[in-house]
Amino acid sequence: MLIKFFGTRGSIPICDSGFQEFGGNTSCVAVMDESKKGSVLVFDAGTGIRNLGKELMQRDFEPNDRIVMAFSHFHWDHLQGFPFFAPAYDVSKKIDIIAMGQDLSSPNLKAVFANQMESTYFPVSLDNMGAQFNFLTKEANSQYFSTGKSGSLFSNKHNHPGGAYGYRLEVEGKVFVYCTDVEHGETLDQNVIDFAKDADVLIHEAQYTPDELSNFKGWGHSSWEQAIEVAERAGVKKLYLTHHDPEHNDDFIRAEEKKCQARFKDCFFAREGQEVLI
Repeated sequence: MLIKFFGTRGSIPICDSGFQEFGGNTSCVAVMDESKKGSVLVFDAGTGIRNLGKELMQRDFEPNDRIVMAFSHFHWDHLQGFPFFAPAYDVSKKIDIIAMGQDLSSPNLKAVFANQMESTYFPVSLDNMGAQFNFLTKEANSQYFSTGKSGSLFSNKHNHPGGAYGYRLEVEGKVFVYCTDVEHGETLDQNVIDFAKDADVLIHEAQYTPDELSNFKGWGHSSWEQAIEVAERAGVKKLYLTHHDPEHNDDFIRAEEKKCQARFKDCFFAREGQEVLI
């Protein structure tokens, strides 16, 4: 699996100088074959998905290739890039949009995307975009993945205002876990630890420093210290921290990264454009 970060910022995109090393676009991560051919699995559609779309438009798609988009939840910073995703305007592209997990409280899935593209907010409606869309809601933590190599995708609900889901992708003995927008509380969520068990790569959000966390109770996020503890207890090989706070510039994040690596060697703050092969 090749994992590529297209959006690493939390809450709101930012383009100020001093914020470019770690990225200013909001959440979007793509998983694909290392050849960068075939289908692609996308987690979340923050503003980073615009650059993913540009990259995919340069690729030759076979008739059975699909773009599968899985969403952790539908807060604005995980959805706002979708209207600017170029493949969505290509009639030859097949796009599966999925929401998956027990106790799924999402409204009509198509409506989530159609509503943000009403004429009040955007000049092009969802129905006029052009791609072949398939909206799938699976109200179970069951597998859904059949794009190329044999694999399984599982979900886990965790604590976040309105609810959010982590995803575990298993392909040919390799394990990748995506867990963003999670608030553990006073103690770590054991279900999250179990879900990340023995992952080759865990992406876990870390919007706040340990000192900041107590000031944001109920906001739905974690500290890097909590993310590291999850990785340690789950036996994770590599940890990538994401959903960077918009107040944290490159110098600040770089300094925090050194603190993290002093405790967990293979821990990195995700950088936009970074590729990870497992």
